Amino acid sequence: MRIVHSGIRDVSAGNNVTVVAPVNLYECELQDDVFIGPFVEIQRHCRIGKGSRVQSHSFLCEGVTLGENCFIGHGVTFANDLFKDGAPEPDPARWITIILGDHVTVGSGATILTDTICPGAVIGAGSVVVKPITRKGIYAGNPARLIRVL
Repeated sequence: MRIVHSGIRDVSAGNNVTVVAPVNLYECELQDDVFIGPFVEIQRHCRIGKGSRVQSHSFLCEGVTLGENCFIGHGVTFANDLFKDGAPEPDPARWITIILGDHVTVGSGATILTDTICPGAVIGAGSVVVKPITRKGIYAGNPARLIRVL
């Protein structure tokens, strides 16, 4: 049996960063005034923008960028492998990168399966985002749809 321990490894952190253990953070960047709740995993090549908060039990896969002052609720999942050929993609070069603009709010239990969410967008709890969000508004449902323009 091989046991790999979670923890914090090769993380670049700015000033006033709070991380509540246990977490699994590796090869990522946490800018100033970031909060990371317990039971969060943030994989390599992720950047969490200044003033952003990631609540407990959330998973940020490789290559996620959060803008400044974003809020990620509890149990949010980001996925970069969309199984385009019906199976897991072994080549990371074919995975998407996910970019959230500044001031994005993602409600608890949401799943993000797209590459872009524009600044100021609000994603409702439990929503599944499958297409790019390019217009500031409130989105909810499965698949997430525009409910109201902000």
